[in-house]
Amino acid sequence: MFPELVYALLQLLILVSFSQTEEPFCRQQGDQETPQLYKDGDINLGGIFYFHSSWKNEQYSYKQKPLALQCISLNFREIQFAQTMLFAIEEINNKTDLLPGISLGYSIYDTCGSIPRSIKVALALNNGNESLSSNSDKPCTKPVQVQAIVGETSSSPSTAIATVIGPFHIPLISHFATCACLSDKTKYPSFLRTVPSDYYQSRALAHLVKHFGWTWVGAVRTNDDYGNNGMAIFKETAEQLGICLEYSVSFFRTDSTEKMQKVINTIKASTSKVIIAFVAHLDMEVLIHELSNHNLTGYQWVGSEGWISDSQFATVDKNHILDGAIGVSIPKAHVSGLREFMFDVRPLKSLNNDFYIEFWETLFNCKFKREKSDEKYKQCTGHEDLTGMENSFTDMSLMPIFNNVYKGVYAVAHALHNILGCDKTCNKQVQLDPFMVIRNIHFKTKEGEEVYFNEDGDPIAKYEIMHWQPRENGTLDFVTVGIYDASLPFNKQLSLQNKGLLWAQGSSKVPVSVCSEKCPPGTRKVLQKGKPVCCHDCIRCADGEISNITDAVTCVKCPPELWPNKRRDACLKKEAVFLSYDEIMGILLTTAALFGTCITAIVILIFFRYRKTPLVRANNSELSFLLLLSLTLCFLCSLTFIGQPSKWSCMLRHTAFGIIFVLCLSCVLGKTMVVLMAFKATLPGQNMIKWFGPAQQRLSVLGFTLVQVIICILWLANSPPFPHKNLGEFKDKIILECALGSAVGFWSVLGYIGLLALLCFIFAFLARKLPDNFNEAKFITFSMLIFCAVWITFIPAYVSSPGNLNVAVEIFAILASTFGLLICIFIPKCYIMLLKPQQNTKKHIMGKVPPKSL
Repeated sequence: MFPELVYALLQLLILVSFSQTEEPFCRQQGDQETPQLYKDGDINLGGIFYFHSSWKNEQYSYKQKPLALQCISLNFREIQFAQTMLFAIEEINNKTDLLPGISLGYSIYDTCGSIPRSIKVALALNNGNESLSSNSDKPCTKPVQVQAIVGETSSSPSTAIATVIGPFHIPLISHFATCACLSDKTKYPSFLRTVPSDYYQSRALAHLVKHFGWTWVGAVRTNDDYGNNGMAIFKETAEQLGICLEYSVSFFRTDSTEKMQKVINTIKASTSKVIIAFVAHLDMEVLIHELSNHNLTGYQWVGSEGWISDSQFATVDKNHILDGAIGVSIPKAHVSGLREFMFDVRPLKSLNNDFYIEFWETLFNCKFKREKSDEKYKQCTGHEDLTGMENSFTDMSLMPIFNNVYKGVYAVAHALHNILGCDKTCNKQVQLDPFMVIRNIHFKTKEGEEVYFNEDGDPIAKYEIMHWQPRENGTLDFVTVGIYDASLPFNKQLSLQNKGLLWAQGSSKVPVSVCSEKCPPGTRKVLQKGKPVCCHDCIRCADGEISNITDAVTCVKCPPELWPNKRRDACLKKEAVFLSYDEIMGILLTTAALFGTCITAIVILIFFRYRKTPLVRANNSELSFLLLLSLTLCFLCSLTFIGQPSKWSCMLRHTAFGIIFVLCLSCVLGKTMVVLMAFKATLPGQNMIKWFGPAQQRLSVLGFTLVQVIICILWLANSPPFPHKNLGEFKDKIILECALGSAVGFWSVLGYIGLLALLCFIFAFLARKLPDNFNEAKFITFSMLIFCAVWITFIPAYVSSPGNLNVAVEIFAILASTFGLLICIFIPKCYIMLLKPQQNTKKHIMGKVPPKSL
């Protein structure tokens, strides 16, 4: 193609250079081009098709003028397009309401699929083919030979033609050039088309792929304007929809075997199971042939309108490589009378004998009788019957494209009708300029279809979703399974029915083509380094985070009072935890408290029973009973720490504990002081007992307790304890606890208790060696040792215990210290009163009896 292109461009350059000279005479450059189909009329239309799909390659020496192209491989599809153009022109010429009195003629050229030849015939349609001598006196300026050109079928030739004839304002109306680039009116001002732009087709394909969940696909495209621009738009839309291309390879039908082998190797090495084929008709034939040679089955093909609706490929695809293919196609259409006209080839016979002979011989695989007979072929008579034949010429599956040709011819006719001011007759004197009118035409065909162009020269974009449905007998049905209408709102453009479809290799399940499986709820996507965004790993959400959608990019933190479930796809309310009566720890502590209360009650009963005995009377029975009562309250106050915290329980538990313990220690301190005063009173000249009699003892207990009451009142007034939800101790639990409010108040209460305990210990320690046989100070000293040890240990244990365990630690400290006081002070006395009554005498207590008898 390259030498041809260079040659054609050189011709164009020479034409331009001659046009800029002062010589007023015309000289035709190059060989004269003859149309394959021609008929003169009042107004002529041009047609550009490639009746042959290829040409013989020649080696150019650049020493002599290259020969004209020798076209090969007759293309029945393009002949069908030309037949449709002839049908529309003949129908218009027979009408009385459209261009009355005006006959339309035509000049239709064959380009052989060569872009340079397309440019050349476009210039021929513009300039005409008259051969003028160098001494002719005819001026160079003359009207254009045609008022509009119908064609080309492909995008790349159309861009070349539109570039050349654009400055002459000759409308070029294509029926199948879909490249979105042609909508650029700054580059191609005179180009129009009756087929939608690939901008919409590419987007439709991307939405179709997204609908079936194919996010990892391969792409094959024709290496021309159609394939490259179409795939570029598809890739852009696909990326927006989260679809990735594993590969994108291009080829052209004239590529070498080595180039095609690279395309096949790329497909073989891929992991994607879906292939997007943005391929033109002729290139698809080459691709199917290569795929069949390598038996590349099992792939799901998604096709552009360039080949998806052409049933001819089903007959070429012997290995069923394309079974189950799906894609977008031009909506079905019907042109009444066209089929009958198509099968009547007499117009071809009458127009061009050589072209007709080649067509007829190829169609029937025969040879007309010549001087030298060719016995390899049967003889043609020219009267063979087309009825019952099945080939690409008699196949009418491309009726939608035929309809586009038909609409293009009628668009020109309506534009001319308006320019000439036709009513019953037309004004033939009007200067023709169809380009200025054709973009504004709006009419209906005889089938009721509306035809008009937008500002870019494009029709409204509407497609059918075509599916190649395999049958059990090995044949294919071309089934319309949906539509894509670009005029509808975005979320309603694609309407698809995907039930009961059969896919590649006859599978009823939709193929799966993903680089990585979808990340389920509870996980998030993490991209794999160096790979496309569709390739990812699924990472479980971190503690405290969830994802409740598929393919979540990030996980979301749960609110503070909620926590993820096991799947981490929903936030559940955290379990509220507190020391309750139902759990084992609560049951044990409650049992211990009630047990201590019962023991204290028994001790009270024993002391009450023996209240008149010397042992009870000698140890200040009033303080003893008050101490026993306070010990009972100590056991019971521990129960206020069990259960769900509330506003009142939080205030009660700490203040009751502080006041009751101070009352208890005040009694112990009073008993210790009594022992010391009694000892001092027995010494000569000492009369201290009168300063610490019963009244003073009561006042001391009341005074010490009152101080704690004042501390508690200040604490409650300033910043009392309150219920608190501890969210930070455990990740998945809420600890219901009592916040201290004022830490100063709490530690003041504990500090005051500690101060009294220390005084009790000091006084008891001083009185531990008094000469009584039953010295209560010894037992108080030991009880204070236990008390202080418990509460000194309590402080670090309380601070470091997590959650509701610090409540258990506090209850344990209360019970342990209370049991210490009860056991050390009162159990020995009960033992004497119950089991050793002989020692419960005044003499024994005063030390008159030897200690051994104890």
